[in-house]
Amino acid sequence: MTKQTYVSQIRPGDQIEDIFALASKNLSHKKDGNPYLTLTLADKSGQVKAMVWDQVDQLCEVANAGDFIKISAMAQEYRGQVQVIVKSMSLVPAESVCAADFLPSTSRDVDHMFERLESLTQTIKTEPLRALLNAFWQDPEFAGRFKKSPAAKKMHHAFVGGLLEHTLSMAVLANKIASHYSGVDRDVLLTGAVLHDIGKVRELSCDHTIDYTDEGRLLSHIIIGLELVDEKIKQLGDAFPSRLATIVKHLIVSHHGAREYGSPEPPKTIEAVLLNYIDEIDSRVNGIREFMATEDSSSSWTSYHRLLERQFFITPTG
Repeated sequence: MTKQTYVSQIRPGDQIEDIFALASKNLSHKKDGNPYLTLTLADKSGQVKAMVWDQVDQLCEVANAGDFIKISAMAQEYRGQVQVIVKSMSLVPAESVCAADFLPSTSRDVDHMFERLESLTQTIKTEPLRALLNAFWQDPEFAGRFKKSPAAKKMHHAFVGGLLEHTLSMAVLANKIASHYSGVDRDVLLTGAVLHDIGKVRELSCDHTIDYTDEGRLLSHIIIGLELVDEKIKQLGDAFPSRLATIVKHLIVSHHGAREYGSPEPPKTIEAVLLNYIDEIDSRVNGIREFMATEDSSSSWTSYHRLLERQFFITPTG
């Protein structure tokens, strides 16, 4: 089936007859007890909120999150945002859709990024750390998933190849920052930049839509990442010192910075502190840039970013 209308093209007043991925579906009830559905429709250009007010009981049974649906709908403006009012929808078999219509992908060359990252890790002088990273690069199943995986479902690098793009960017930053401060173990910091998010190869799936796996929801990428690193360290045996293994694992455990942000422990080494801020810099800058890219290019200011609680000034270029 050929898709004609993408989320980024929808404007208030548009009549919509097209296929979308159903990213989420929630059944709620109004004060008078009548049900309604809140949907999130998605394709490679983004996501949009949709509502179902009529025939709720029947339409609720049509599809579940992760399915593809064809809708008949009208777009309107609600609180400054585009909202879609769905009148009817039907299930569309996954095999009949083009995956490229629904999965955003990195604009960069994946193989070139992977080669750059691998080359950078070969400059690590600490033999056990270099051997650990090579154990990942020489695992074809891991390498294939690592090249394809997104770095997030929504916030930053939420596209096929996003994890590799984010990791390479962080590794380049780590390499530069390590030489700026005295007393920083550059090899440890660079290893942490490469390994901090590897659990996302199993936390997130991207067959037709980007979503969390059952394992990802139950364990999180931090726990999965620890398991992956532990498996490779065990393969290296006595060649990998136990104290160094603990230091590397701490980088993964603490890279979110605080317990309230998902890290079991806060950063307790200078390399872990730097890794947390490098991750914050890269993810935040990318997230803001992606937000700006969806905004009206003729305006000097973006719309209000709810999570960051501000508008952003779009600095003229040229």
